[in-house]
Amino acid sequence: MGQPDEAGARSPEAIEELFDDLESPLLGYALRLTGEREVAEDLVQEAFMKLHAQFEEVREPRRWLYRTVHNLALNYRRDSAKLLPLQPQRDEADAPAAEAADPLPLPDEQIARLEGIGLVRLSLAALDDRSRELIRLKFHEDLSYAQISERTGLKTGHIGYLLHHALKAIAAELAKTGVVS
Repeated sequence: MGQPDEAGARSPEAIEELFDDLESPLLGYALRLTGEREVAEDLVQEAFMKLHAQFEEVREPRRWLYRTVHNLALNYRRDSAKLLPLQPQRDEADAPAAEAADPLPLPDEQIARLEGIGLVRLSLAALDDRSRELIRLKFHEDLSYAQISERTGLKTGHIGYLLHHALKAIAAELAKTGVVS
């Protein structure tokens, strides 16, 4: 696995083998570090995406993945410790100011939002059926990777990989239209 071919390059199958071998152990490791299943799934997905981008330079992918998940988890814990939840202080002096704010967006903001939604829908339509279905399950039905895996039969790491590439394709399409930079 991960062995260079005659030209010195590693095959794409090597990454898939790593997904198959390490997705569950890495998820368990990330879960122990973060204590949150969804965060752990995101960190493992991010680690695999980083590996995919640097695969040719990584000499020991297993060790590299564990170290990357470890570092990402530490960064997450550090960053989440900095966040303070906003608890609105409700007293008599604040009440009129809160009621005076207009909750409706301006008409031009509404139009821009609707145009953005239309462009996202067009970008989704350009994806293959499997990618569209994974995005629907993740974002419309709000399923975890494990639940998507049960429905589709795909491995959870592979789901993250496919979702990453689908979202990247959508982002690239939206960047072309100027919706995102």
